[in-house]
Amino acid sequence: QVQLVESGGGSVETGGSLRLSCAQSGYYGTEICMGWFRQVPGMGREGVGYFNGGGAVYADSVKGQFTISQNSAKTLMTLQMDNLNPGDTGTYYCAVRTHTSGCSLGASWYRFWGQGTQVTVSP
Repeated sequence: QVQLVESGGGSVETGGSLRLSCAQSGYYGTEICMGWFRQVPGMGREGVGYFNGGGAVYADSVKGQFTISQNSAKTLMTLQMDNLNPGDTGTYYCAVRTHTSGCSLGASWYRFWGQGTQVTVSP
């Protein structure tokens, strides 16, 4: 069974940077999509971006601001967040779907989720 653990969240001021990590275990195949999502109370879970065999794909809201990378073993995914603003505040989640050749920014498409890590950006 796939397990996901996020880390790296914290509190920063507007304009600062954070790097989040997602550790994946339990899946050793090659067909996997790993995505980042964020959520604030009262709102749905928003797709941030994902990484597959072809590279990273980003939501329009974070293009040029966030960068996703993945190690060759597909056991670690990072989210580099730069030029943060209060609108980026939320709980950030790592999500995975295995045995797939494609990916999606839709939260309902994913099958495995981590516990989340909190990101707070102060004015």
